[in-house]
Amino acid sequence: MAILALALGLAGCGSKFRDYNGPEVTRVQVHKADRKMYLFHHDRVLRDFDIRLGFAPVGHKQFEGDGRTPEGRYYITHRNPNSRFHLSLGISYPNEQDIAFAEAHGKSPGGDIFIHGGPTEPVTRRDWTAGCVAVTNRQMEVIYAMVNPGTPIYLLP
Repeated sequence: MAILALALGLAGCGSKFRDYNGPEVTRVQVHKADRKMYLFHHDRVLRDFDIRLGFAPVGHKQFEGDGRTPEGRYYITHRNPNSRFHLSLGISYPNEQDIAFAEAHGKSPGGDIFIHGGPTEPVTRRDWTAGCVAVTNRQMEVIYAMVNPGTPIYLLP
């Protein structure tokens, strides 16, 4: 009986899927210069997180491979429970303007921009993603539980 209780107790340890029953997250704000992300319920900050950005974080993402994190208003497109980076939330980059700008320069705008957890290998640089917003795996579990697809995200300089 003690072994069964121990097994059931350990079954919940380390689960990457958390429950959240608090106020709805009505918007996400990323402040790139401060390396901070805030989850809001209307005008109230529910949580804040330290973040990492693309390897060339200054300025708006323009082209595939430029290492920049987008700036502007987007929305969360979907949840990805099978992310290479623990868990992830899709961001609606590129929008029509991003695509038009890149095409006018004969380039691709890139895509696959996410909020995600960390990589499996150690990271030595402050900003290391290809343009995504990265947090720790534990923080990503909280964000994943709190933020729903359709939530606006504002990526600010």
